[in-house]
Amino acid sequence: MSSASGFKDHFSGHAASYAAHRPTYPPELAAVLAGLAPGRERALDAGCGSGQLSVLLAGHFAEVVATDASPQQIAQATPHPNVAYRIARAEASGLPAASVDLVTVAQAAHWFDLDAFYAEVRRIARPDAVLALVAYGVFCAEPDIDPVLQRFYREDTAPYWPPERRHIEAGYRTLPFPLPEIATPKLAITVDWRLGDLVGYIDTWSAVRAMEKASGRGAMDRFAADLAAVWGAPERARPIRFPLSLRVGRVG
Repeated sequence: MSSASGFKDHFSGHAASYAAHRPTYPPELAAVLAGLAPGRERALDAGCGSGQLSVLLAGHFAEVVATDASPQQIAQATPHPNVAYRIARAEASGLPAASVDLVTVAQAAHWFDLDAFYAEVRRIARPDAVLALVAYGVFCAEPDIDPVLQRFYREDTAPYWPPERRHIEAGYRTLPFPLPEIATPKLAITVDWRLGDLVGYIDTWSAVRAMEKASGRGAMDRFAADLAAVWGAPERARPIRFPLSLRVGRVG
């Protein structure tokens, strides 16, 4: 859904589930980005959701300002003494000019008014500050369960994804990025999830919400049953891998 200000809000209605089931970024991601920043005084995590990346950055910066346009997401955010959560659009952070060493956007840049956001980044950036857009796309799993997962993603939910999803699938390479880019190492989110963990994560997808609104829970329930049939014991933990895509640049 969109607010009168144009904010496309696909997650506020299930912010608690989002906070509970979304995967956590690897600590290496925060370390790599902090290592590129010109200082460690302040980072901005825009579109922070429930703070998955914000908390990791807090281990490297004196202050992390974490903003999201959704009050429900901010209400579910993980507390940390170095993180100041604020309700604000990414395009209007409210921060002083030339006050930020690093700006991150994790799994949210495709919802932004990018021209306005990049202008805001230039306004708040200290000299040589770094901007990082981070996305994780389609996960991969063990061969016996991966076909069930891929079929649900590529067939059942395909008609219900918002058009912006294509940018995630492309690793944000389809988004404009007006900064000289910096090479970064290949990183991934790797989790060991039980059956309930994975089903809970998939149930946070905006496409599942849209599908449920259009035709009820039938397809999701069938998918959960199909996955359970090949999973084995529900408490069995299985590795799930989400490759990360980064676009990182330095603000001149």
